[in-house]
Formats: sequence, C-alpha cells, structure tokens
Amino acid sequence: MPTGKVRFYDAEKGFGFLSSDDGGDVYVRASALPAGVTSLKPGQKVEFGVVAGRKGDQALSLRVVEAPPSLSKAQRKSPEQMAVIVEDLIKMLDGLGNGYRRGRHPDGRVGTKVATVLRAVADELEL
Repeated sequence: MPTGKVRFYDAEKGFGFLSSDDGGDVYVRASALPAGVTSLKPGQKVEFGVVAGRKGDQALSLRVVEAPPSLSKAQRKSPEQMAVIVEDLIKMLDGLGNGYRRGRHPDGRVGTKVATVLRAVADELEL
C-alpha cells in the first residue's frame, strides 16, 4: 500500500492532495477518509490505495499512520527563554505577594496584567 504525506486538505470543500513517497500527487476526497476522521493536516503521514482517475491518481481508501506534526511544539520557546520568563514571573508574583502581606489587593489593571501573563506561561508549560 503506498504511503505519503498530506500536502493540502480543505475540510469544507471535502478534498485535498497527498504527496506520495514514490513521487507525484494523489487526489483525495472526503469519502476516502477512515470513519471518524473529518479532516487531514499538512505533513500528516498516511497510507492509501490508489486508482487511476480521469485527471490522475486518486486515493480510494486512506489510513492515518502518524499524527500531524504539532505546530505549537515546533514554535515552543527554548529552555533558556523560559528560564528568563519564569524568573521575571517570580519577581512579579513576589511584588504581588508583598502587597497581600500588607493587606492590599492589587489594582485592577495590575491584576489583569498578572493574570494574562500567568495564562500565557501556563499555555507554554502545557505544550
């Protein structure tokens, strides 16, 4: 069974193209996708059956071999960058803690900024 990677897939239009490992493009329709799969992502590794159609090769059935590469992990900050961010976050939270020790809640704008930074760091850590 031929293998390749997804070059392009438009879930709304229900078709796309695969780049075969043997060379060349293979047209794929939504009807060739396995049960439960509604879309394909570029770079995803697949196996497929091929039939010669009027306009070239077309995938008959498709099996997803490998999950698509994670773009978020590819764009993840380096450990050195994260070390600086975490150190700055500690300083910011330390200042916030000092205010609480003095019996004061942070100003609304400051609280919003700190919460935004905390969410961003949490998102980076969850990847």
